[in-house]
Amino acid sequence: MKKLIAYCGLDCEACDARIATLNSDDDLRNKVAELWSEMNGVEITPEMINCEGCRVNGAKTPYCNDLCPIRKCAMSRKLQTCGSCAELEQCETVGMVISNNSQALENLRGNK
Repeated sequence: MKKLIAYCGLDCEACDARIATLNSDDDLRNKVAELWSEMNGVEITPEMINCEGCRVNGAKTPYCNDLCPIRKCAMSRKLQTCGSCAELEQCETVGMVISNNSQALENLRGNK
């Protein structure tokens, strides 16, 4: 199983927050913070852009670490990913991601 697939199926390896963290790239942190702030309608600072991956030990963004309902649910159910959940296809929680990202659903189907 690929450890850099998040609980929701997104590929952490391709995430700009992870890339910025691993490369200590402050320019990329600034770009990600600006984009995510605009997308989410909240202030996200470059200092918050530190993440090594959803399911691996290490830094997480504040959202991923403390707020993500998908991560909280999967962890409480002790699932490797949402792909291991019998409710995957009907789940409204992970549906926010997989309804807009066919690759995330494919990743989940391959990461049970």
